[in-house]
Amino acid sequence: MTRQELTTVDVVVAGGGPNGLMLACELGLAGVRPVVLERLPVRSDQPKANGIIGQVVGLLHQRGLTTAPAPVPAFVFGAMPLHLAGLDGNPLRALGVRQPELEELFERRAVELDAEIRRGHELTGFEQDGEGVTLSVSGPEGPYELRTRYLVGCDGAHSLVRKRSGIGFPGVRAADVVSRTAHVTVPGAVVSPGTVEMDVPGHGTFVLYTWHRTERGAYAMLPAGPGVLSVTSMEWGGEIPGDDEPMTIGELRASLARVLGADLPLGPPTGEGPHLLRRLNGRETRVADRYRAGRVFVAGDAAHVHSAMGAPGLNLGLQDAANLAWKLAAELQGWAPAGLLDTYDAERRPAAERVAMHSSAQLALAAPGPDVTALRELFAELLGDDANRRRFAALLAGSDLPYPTPGDGHPLAGRFLADLPPEPASRARPLLLDRTGELRVRHERVETVTVPSCPAEAVLVRPDGYVAWAGTPDETLTRALETWFGKGVEMTA
Repeated sequence: MTRQELTTVDVVVAGGGPNGLMLACELGLAGVRPVVLERLPVRSDQPKANGIIGQVVGLLHQRGLTTAPAPVPAFVFGAMPLHLAGLDGNPLRALGVRQPELEELFERRAVELDAEIRRGHELTGFEQDGEGVTLSVSGPEGPYELRTRYLVGCDGAHSLVRKRSGIGFPGVRAADVVSRTAHVTVPGAVVSPGTVEMDVPGHGTFVLYTWHRTERGAYAMLPAGPGVLSVTSMEWGGEIPGDDEPMTIGELRASLARVLGADLPLGPPTGEGPHLLRRLNGRETRVADRYRAGRVFVAGDAAHVHSAMGAPGLNLGLQDAANLAWKLAAELQGWAPAGLLDTYDAERRPAAERVAMHSSAQLALAAPGPDVTALRELFAELLGDDANRRRFAALLAGSDLPYPTPGDGHPLAGRFLADLPPEPASRARPLLLDRTGELRVRHERVETVTVPSCPAEAVLVRPDGYVAWAGTPDETLTRALETWFGKGVEMTA
């Protein structure tokens, strides 16, 4: 028999991965207590992402979750080196953290903020009406129903929330590319201290932490623990194994030999696992045709999938969560201006489309063939110019596409403000930064903070760290306060 929970909760998040847990944290900071449904009974310890790049690194610092990020001196674009050391205005930040550790960090913070995380509970269906959404859930004690005012799908690329809500998922599939990844040992390999190089007797020196392209494919290597490497090979064309055919280290070794043109010895990993052994057939690039269907929203991989080239996934998904959370809270608390929730789609879908574009371009640049080689020669010339390097760094960081801010032509408008200190940004409140300390405009939901180093006379910052308005205080500031945060503006003498 199905039991029913009579109490209606404000928000249910389907999926307890990094994006769902980040959303729970941000909702908690905004005063909303969400329920997170996660089908896995315990947090996954499977190796996945190894770090985060982009603007969200600065946001995590502002929330007090990480140390202050510094610009990275180098990165990679399409298996081509992107030299950024000493580049003025370099916006690209990175945080080295493995996904299981990141999820543990988010879950701990979400629980501190009073989120309810139900592990072993899987969303199996739902129906929405004008007042809310009724969920069907499979839990450890049997099926039950749960009522919520809003549902957010953070349930991955095969999202049930997206499918059941009628949201389309258009895109393309590159069927001819196969990537293989495994944790392995390389007999005799020596990683030189203080470098990113690995020497293998009889095979030469390999540069770690980056993609390399040959005329036969691409490969990457990085340390995954004491004496253990994570090795990935990528090939285009040729025979593609069936999805039901088990992946082996021998298969990876054969693929890497084809890519390198030499047989590099690979052995099984040492130490305790879990160890990675994975094959991916094909590459999907898709963006949801809308991020909202009534009272149902999608975020993270439920809203977009793309190549991992350039490592944009967590930057994109975590910022979906930060963008949506404060707007949902505003609606639930009754002060959201008209159309505020619709700005989630208007702001985040273009960001996903841009990531889909550049990650596909990077995958194409890593492919074999003389035409691609010629294209890479041209790109190498372009990347020798500081202005182009700065542009590519901004593209990877996600800082090159500001949010639309109607009526505001200030250069800061719609952009992420990376230099906000953890206090007061850790409270995720709207902030009005005042350079002079003499600002006479107040709003009941906006905290005014004197910041002598403010990049403009005054800057209005949204809870997700993006600038809603900047400039000299006048009637445009009053309009911006009401546009984003509702009525409640006061002018003091």
